[in-house]
Amino acid sequence: MGRLVVVSNRVSLPTDKGAKAGGLAVALEDAMIPGSLWFGWSGRRGGANSDRASVSEHQGITYATVDLGETDYRRFYVGFSNGALWPLLHYRTGLIDYRRDDYEGYVAVNDLFAARLAPLLQPDDVIWIHDYQLLTLAEALRRLGVKNRIGLFVHIPFVPPAVLHVLPEAEHLVRAMAAADLVGFQTHGDRLNFLESAASCMEMQRVGEDGFVHNGHRTMTTVTPVGIDVEGFARAARRAAGMTETRRLISSLVGRALAIGVDRLDYTKGLPLRFAAFGRLFLRHPEHLRRISLLQIAARSREDVDRYQSLRRELDRQAGEINGAYSDFDWTPVRYMTRAVNRTTIAGFYRIASIGLVTPLRDGMNLVAKEYIAAQDPADPGVLVLSRFAGAAEDLTEALIVNPYDADQVADAMHTALLMPPEERVARHAALLAKIRERTAASFCRAFLDQLRQVER
Repeated sequence: MGRLVVVSNRVSLPTDKGAKAGGLAVALEDAMIPGSLWFGWSGRRGGANSDRASVSEHQGITYATVDLGETDYRRFYVGFSNGALWPLLHYRTGLIDYRRDDYEGYVAVNDLFAARLAPLLQPDDVIWIHDYQLLTLAEALRRLGVKNRIGLFVHIPFVPPAVLHVLPEAEHLVRAMAAADLVGFQTHGDRLNFLESAASCMEMQRVGEDGFVHNGHRTMTTVTPVGIDVEGFARAARRAAGMTETRRLISSLVGRALAIGVDRLDYTKGLPLRFAAFGRLFLRHPEHLRRISLLQIAARSREDVDRYQSLRRELDRQAGEINGAYSDFDWTPVRYMTRAVNRTTIAGFYRIASIGLVTPLRDGMNLVAKEYIAAQDPADPGVLVLSRFAGAAEDLTEALIVNPYDADQVADAMHTALLMPPEERVARHAALLAKIRERTAASFCRAFLDQLRQVER
C-alpha cells in the first residue's frame, strides 16, 4: 500500500509555537499515520516564493511547506480563492470580485505547489488534494508527468452549470478537476452539479452514473460526507460540563435557556438573518422574553477582505439593536463574541444549550451541527435547528429543518424547540446520534481512500 500524501492550502506545523489542529487536521487524524506526507503553504508570505519545499518530521509524519510571495498570496488567496471562488461556490454571485490576473495568480500558485511537490513523490504514493484553493493542482501534476493516483475532495458546495458559468474560467476549472482519478463531494446534489458542469464544459463519455472519460482519462466521483470523532467529542463535552467556564456560563443564565451558534465570521453563515430571527422570537412569542439568551461565537476570519469588515459592523449594530430593545438590568438577550474559543470549552457550552442554531445560507457540510449532537446529554438533550442549505441537512432530518432566509420560520422553530416535550427531544436526538456515529471522521477517510485506491485507471 502506497504512502498517503495529503495536499491542502495551509499546513500548520505541530511543532510551531501555539499551533492548533485545524478542522482538516482533525478530520484526517486517523488517515495521517506515520510515514504519511502533508504538503501545503506554510502561512508565511512577503518574500519570494520558495524555490523548494521546507521539510520536517514530527511523530513519523513528514511535513513539507512552501512560502508565498505577497503578490501571489494576494492574487491566489485573497483575490481568486476568496474573492471569486468562495462566493461563486456558495451561490453568492453578486459578491464575486473577479479579476483575470487573480486567476492567473491562482493557477500560478497551484503550479508552484505541483513543482515543489513532484520531487518529493514516490511512484506508489496516493495523493489526496483538499478543497477549492487547489482545483487546478491535479492538472498541474499531470503536466509534470505525475502518474500517481490523485483524489480531490471539495469540502464546500459545488454549483450547477448555470451558476458555475458566471465565472469566465469555469471550463478550465472543471477540466483541471477532471485530471484527478476520484473527485469527492459532501452531498449527492454537489456531485450531480459537478457531473452536469463537466458535461457542459467538455466532450466526455459517461461511465455509469458516477464517472466519465475525457481525453482517455477516467474520472470517477463519490459522495463521502465529512464526520467527526463522535465519542471523543462526547467525552470532551462531559468533561467540559464541569469546567470553570461552563459553570460560569450556567451561573450567568440564572436558570434561563441558552441558544448557541458557533461559526466563523463569514457571510455564508447567515448571521445577520440569525440575529434577526432571534429578535423575531420575542415579537412572535413574547412569552420567551427574559427566558432565553443567545450566545453567538463568531471567530474573526479574513479580516483583510472588506466585506468581512462590513459584516462585523452589521452584526455589532444588530446585537446592539436587539439588546437595546429587549434587555433588562439583569438580562441580555444576545451575547456576541468575535474571538476564538477553545474547542473543549465550546463542547461544554453545547452540552448545556437548549438550542443549537446552525443556519448557514449555504454550507458544504457544517460540522457544528454534528458536534452539537455529540455533545448533548442523551437523557436530556437540546434541539438542533438546522438550515436546509447545510450539507448536514441531507442526512440529519430529525433536526428542525428551516429556511434561513425566513426569519419568522427560524423564530418559530426556536419556539417549537423550547416547548418540545422531553420524550420527543430524546427520540430526535437518539436518531441523530445514530446517524453521526455511522459517518465519522475515520469513516470519511476510509471511504474516500478505499475508493481512490480501487478506481479503475
